[in-house]
Amino acid sequence: MLEKLKEMLADQLKMDVDTIDPEKNLKDDLGVDSLDLFEFVMACEEEFDVEIDTEEVSNFTNLKEVAEYLEKIKG
Repeated sequence: MLEKLKEMLADQLKMDVDTIDPEKNLKDDLGVDSLDLFEFVMACEEEFDVEIDTEEVSNFTNLKEVAEYLEKIKG
């Protein structure tokens, strides 16, 4: 799942997938702004057929946390 998330984020941010470290801070290190994050969450919901609580989104600091959250709600 983490690799898929890296690919999705790289595509959205127009970055090389190899430059995305799942433990780097989304905002501070990768330059993800609130609109990017919203669009990424929508893409995740569509890709993984889940509904992500909007309050949870603000708690995500890195891609690893997003993957752990998705794995938890997918069961």
